[in-house]
Amino acid sequence: MTFKDDARTATAEMRAVFPATPLLRNDLLSARYDADIWLKREDLSPVRSYKLRGAFNAMRKGIPGQSVFVCASAGNHAQGVAFMCRHFGVRGVIFMPVTTPQQKVQKTRMFGGDAVEVRLIGDYFDDTLASAQAFCAQEGAHFLSPFDDEDVIEGQASVAVEIEQQLGRVPDRIVLPVGGGGLSSGVYSYFGGATQYTFVEPSGAKSLAAAVEAGQPTEVKLVNTFVDGAAVATIGVRTFDRLRGIARSDVIDLSEDRICTTILEMLNVEGIVLEPAGALSIEALGDLRDEIRGKTVVCVASGGNFDFERLPEVKERALRYSGVKKYFILRLPQRPGALKDFLSLLGPNDDIARFEYLKKSARNFGSVLIGIETSAPENFTGFFARLDAGGFAYTDITNNETVAQFVI
Repeated sequence: MTFKDDARTATAEMRAVFPATPLLRNDLLSARYDADIWLKREDLSPVRSYKLRGAFNAMRKGIPGQSVFVCASAGNHAQGVAFMCRHFGVRGVIFMPVTTPQQKVQKTRMFGGDAVEVRLIGDYFDDTLASAQAFCAQEGAHFLSPFDDEDVIEGQASVAVEIEQQLGRVPDRIVLPVGGGGLSSGVYSYFGGATQYTFVEPSGAKSLAAAVEAGQPTEVKLVNTFVDGAAVATIGVRTFDRLRGIARSDVIDLSEDRICTTILEMLNVEGIVLEPAGALSIEALGDLRDEIRGKTVVCVASGGNFDFERLPEVKERALRYSGVKKYFILRLPQRPGALKDFLSLLGPNDDIARFEYLKKSARNFGSVLIGIETSAPENFTGFFARLDAGGFAYTDITNNETVAQFVI
């Protein structure tokens, strides 16, 4: 049998466990980009991500020889494995970092019920992974990789099978988020050259781009792990073997702050809850505007496991990226009326979002941390011009990540 046949068989087997996720045309995006934009809603799976597909297929094939399945994960993979352990009635031991948010730990236990045991080990994922692999060696259990496993890749390809069935044909282009490569390699192996691809990574974890440039999986330094569902330091060996033929121009990366604008818009306008990795493919449409006009495009919204405690951070990042919120340190004269002089320079749409000032004795000037939010980015041009004309000294720290970690 070919890979396509195997993927179709896996997809048919899944229907006894969970229904196909919807493929929905999005009118907002279609109008914006003058194209036929469809969203493959993996956020609507039973575990709110596509990860249960690979877990199902690997366990379906491995159960005759295994009774204990092990994984190391802080998120979607753990939940997918837990769900399938409960379904198949096999034991699962799931290793998670001690630092994993309680919401994710609780959901993993909820999906797995009595079938799974969650072990919280290590502050960092490398420690967690080492403990999981040591347990497998000791107990003879089956380690279930989140992506670098042929059966997992085949299971993730069911996303492509469903897209073809639901759309009635192969789309002109498919936009895929990339982390370890399980989803993207599965879809790419299924559709082959029948469509065009855009693979999207977060700027803080460009492991696929590095592998394409080097011709082999290459470890990259994780600059930013905000997009936790796609922040992988090294793409899988097996997954890259399947992606090896892609062009470097088909791989793009998006900044973490930029992704936040899509998370907010999808939530506020469309009522769709997406995790950062789930928003990657949608935000990428802005880079493809000229290429997709008049085309049928499918964006895979890979997951919706979003912790709403992160919403203030997402909003903050989105406002800063959009240019309507800035932070700066102002050198303010320590004299009566100085603050009033500064306030008179604010425009009608400028709002003080943060103001921290401590008057210091025996000094002529004091430093003030100020956050300003306005209605349009261009308002800051006039505001800074008025500051300059008024003789105020200031430093814009909006994009200074080192400073921002401490003060923003």
